[in-house]
Amino acid sequence: MLSQIKKTVDNPNKSPDEKLGDICKYLANEIEVFDWVGFYLVDPEADEELVLGPYVGEETNHTRIPFGKGICGQAAETNETFVIQDVSKEDNYLACSLEVKAEIVVPVKKDGEFVAELDIDSHTKDSLTEEHRKMLEEVCSIISPLF
Repeated sequence: MLSQIKKTVDNPNKSPDEKLGDICKYLANEIEVFDWVGFYLVDPEADEELVLGPYVGEETNHTRIPFGKGICGQAAETNETFVIQDVSKEDNYLACSLEVKAEIVVPVKKDGEFVAELDIDSHTKDSLTEEHRKMLEEVCSIISPLF
């Protein structure tokens, strides 16, 4: 799986956004419990705000998220991976869809600085494993040169 991600990142014929979109599609197709896969990018023109980048899945109203708000904003603020097995138990969860039951948000760092995050929603509670976390953290490390 990681070799495919590296191959996508190294493709000289696609833009960074196209590569991120391809990675979203690949992860959504390869991992059965990944129902929504997308990137939120730090908006360089806004103060501590994320803007929705390439994604695969249902449309979301959450196209801009301030640092600290919701799980995505919390990950941006703390620069840590968040694995939420049951979003209904989180009081700061921003619901993208009533079908979402679990979420993982992984920071992307370039030269140690937070630049984006990978956000994945699952329609299955308790579906995100430690193996998913480790793999996605590696994915985020591999894709950091795209930012």
